[in-house]
Amino acid sequence: MALSPRLDLRQTQSLVMTPQLQQAIKLLALSNLEIETFVSEALESNPLLEMGEVRREAGDETAPEPQEPDSATDMGGENALDVADHALDPEAAPGDMGDWSRGDIGSAGGGELPDLENRSAGGPTLAEHLTEQVGAAAHDAREALIAVRIIGELDEAGYLPTDLRVIAEELGVPLAEVERALATVQSLDPTGVGARSLAECLALQAREADRYDPCMARLIDNLDLVVKGDIARLKRMCEVDDEDFADMLAELRGYDPKPGLAFGGGAESAIVPDVLITPSAEGWDIRLNEASLPRLVVNREYYLELKGGARDKASQSWLNEQLGEADWLIRALDQRQKTILKTASEIVKKQEGFFREGVTAMRPLTLREVAEQIEMHESTVSRVTSNKYLSCPRGTFELKYFFSSGVAAADGEGASSEAIKARIKALCDAEDPKKVLSDQKLADMLNEEGFDLARRTVAKYREAIGIGSSAQRRREKKLQAL
Repeated sequence: MALSPRLDLRQTQSLVMTPQLQQAIKLLALSNLEIETFVSEALESNPLLEMGEVRREAGDETAPEPQEPDSATDMGGENALDVADHALDPEAAPGDMGDWSRGDIGSAGGGELPDLENRSAGGPTLAEHLTEQVGAAAHDAREALIAVRIIGELDEAGYLPTDLRVIAEELGVPLAEVERALATVQSLDPTGVGARSLAECLALQAREADRYDPCMARLIDNLDLVVKGDIARLKRMCEVDDEDFADMLAELRGYDPKPGLAFGGGAESAIVPDVLITPSAEGWDIRLNEASLPRLVVNREYYLELKGGARDKASQSWLNEQLGEADWLIRALDQRQKTILKTASEIVKKQEGFFREGVTAMRPLTLREVAEQIEMHESTVSRVTSNKYLSCPRGTFELKYFFSSGVAAADGEGASSEAIKARIKALCDAEDPKKVLSDQKLADMLNEEGFDLARRTVAKYREAIGIGSSAQRRREKKLQAL
C-alpha cells in the first residue's frame, strides 16, 4: 500500500479544566479561615470587588427550607464543579473516624463524643504565657534570651523534645548556660513544663508540692511498673506499707502529665461552624452560618466610572477582565455555600438517629451514598466535607465525622463503627472489676444485642478508642481500688 501525506478531520470530546474551573474546585475544600484569606486577596487585587453586608444576622432563626436547596449557580454547565469531578479519580471514603480517646497514667478512657467546640481557643498560647514570666525569673538578659529559645522548642503538651546540646550549638553558648536556662523555664507556671520525659514532668510537680521524698522518687523512676500494676514490687522498692503506697498513688494521679494542654496552641484557632442545626416542630432547621460567609458584591458605579475613562483597548480589556473575574468569584462562592447546604442536609437526613439519640444511634454512611442522593460526584462530597463543621445541640463536629464504616445489625440497616465503639466503651465502663470482660465475651454480648461482630473486630474497635486489653484493665482497676 502506498504511503502518502493526507489530512484527516476528527471530532472528539474532552473536558478542558480552565484555571477558573480548577480554582472553583479548590474553593470547595477550603476552610472558613482559608476562604477569608482568599477573599481578602481578591479584594486587594480586584478594584471592582467590595464587601457587602451579611444577608442575615447571626442568630436569626429564619432559615431556608433545608430539604430543597436551591440549584447550583450555572458556571458553564449544569454544575461545572461536579462535571469536572467526573474526570477526576474519586477520593477514598474515610474509614473509622472520631477516635477521641485520651490516655493518661493508669487510665484509658474518653468521653462519649469529641468536644471540638470546647478546645482551647481564646487566651494566650503556652509560649506567650511562659515568655511573660521569663523576665522576672531569669537572672540576667542572656539567660532570658536562652530561656525564650527553649520555650520556642516546647511541644503543645509542654515537653522539650530538643536535645540541649543542639540548642547550645545553635546559639553558640556553653551547655551549662542552656541547662541553667532550662531550670528557669522549669520553674515557671504551669509546673511541669520544660520536662524531657514524663518522669521528669511528674518529679517537677512533686517537688512543687513538697512531696518529692526518696519514696516518691523511686515510684516516679519506675512508672513502667506502675503501668504493669506490679504493686508488690513497687511497695518493696519504695519501702512503704499499703496505706502509704495508696497515698502516693493518689498523689501521683493528681499531677498533670501534659501541663501545656491547658493553653491554646499557636496554630490552632477557634472552630467556626459552617452549618447550624437546631430542632424545630417539623424536624430540623438546617442553615448556613451567615456570620462566617464572606458577602462580595461588584461596585457597579465604580465600574461605570472606570469604563468612562477607559479610552484605549488595553484599558477596556483589563476592565472587562476584572469584571468577569469578580462575577465569577461571586458565583463560585455562592455555589460553594449551596453545595455545603445540600451535603449537610443529606447528612442530617441519613444520621437523624445521632441528632436525636446520640452516637449509639449512628448508622454507617459512605460518601457515595450522599453523592448519589444529591446527584453530585463522590469526590465533590469529599471536598465539601473537608474542614467544614456542623454545630448542633450535641456539640460541634466535622462533617467527615458522620461518615464511618459499619457492621451488620439485627435491624437490617447496620450499625456505625462509632455506635459500636460507644457500646464497647459502655460495657467496659460497667464491667465488674473482679470479672473483667474478655474480647470474646464482649463479642458474645454484642452479638446478643444484634451486632454481627467477630472477636478480632471487637479488639480493633477497643484499641481504637484507647481501651486496654482485659489484662491491662484488670491491673488498672486493681490500682484504682487501693
